[in-house]
Amino acid sequence: MEEEHKHQKKDSVSISANLVIAGLLIVTLAVLVFNQFAIAGINAKINGGAITGQATGSGNTGLSGVDVIPKGIPPIYGSELGVSFDDVSVANPSLADATIKKLGSLDNQISLSGSDLDRYISIASKISCEYCCGVESIIFSDGSAACGCAHSYAMRGLAKYLITEHPTEYTDDQILEELGKWKTLFFPGVITKKAQVLQSQGIELNYINLASNKYRGIENQASSSGSSGAMVGGC
Repeated sequence: MEEEHKHQKKDSVSISANLVIAGLLIVTLAVLVFNQFAIAGINAKINGGAITGQATGSGNTGLSGVDVIPKGIPPIYGSELGVSFDDVSVANPSLADATIKKLGSLDNQISLSGSDLDRYISIASKISCEYCCGVESIIFSDGSAACGCAHSYAMRGLAKYLITEHPTEYTDDQILEELGKWKTLFFPGVITKKAQVLQSQGIELNYINLASNKYRGIENQASSSGSSGAMVGGC
C-alpha cells in the first residue's frame, strides 16, 4: 500500500509538472502571436507612409487631424532621380531647395513634341501654383511655361520626365497625382487646411482633389483660426 501510495504521489507530481509546462507553452505562444500582430501593425503604419494616390485620414498634422504629407521615396522615379518626399520640408530648407531645383532642371532639359506634348498639355493644364504665383495653371495652352517659380519648374519637369521615361507605367491621372504630392510638400499648411474642408464636405481625399485645380480655392471656406503654414522652397 505504501509503495502504491508513493507511485500515485509521483504520478500526481508528474501531472502537475506537465500542466505547468503546458501552461507556460500556451502563454509563450500567446506572447508570440501578440508580437506578430504588433509587428504587423507597425509595418502597416510604415507602409502607410509609402505614398499612393490616396491620402489617409490618420496622423495629426492638420486642423482636422488629417495627414496628407507624402513620405518616403517615390516608386520607380524616386531612385532614378535621387529624390525623396522627405527631402522637402521646412526643417531643412537647403535640402528642400536642392531637391526642387533637381526636379526643376528637367523642365529645361526635356523637350516634347507630338503626342507627348499633347499629353503634357492635358496634364499640366490641370494644376497650378496659385499659392505662389497665382496663375491659372503651370503652363499656357500651347504647353509653354506660365510661371517662373521654382515650384512650377519642378512640377513641369517631373511631368515631362514621367511622360518621356515612363509613358506606359503612369496614366495621366497618376502623373497628375505625383505632381500633386510634390505640390502638397511645397505648400503643406494650406493644403492641409484644404484637406479639412474636403473632408468636412465628404469629398474623397486624394492628391488630385487636394492639389489640382479641381477644387481650387475651396480652402477659403475653412475657419480663419490656425496657421496656413510656411511655404517650402522659394518662388
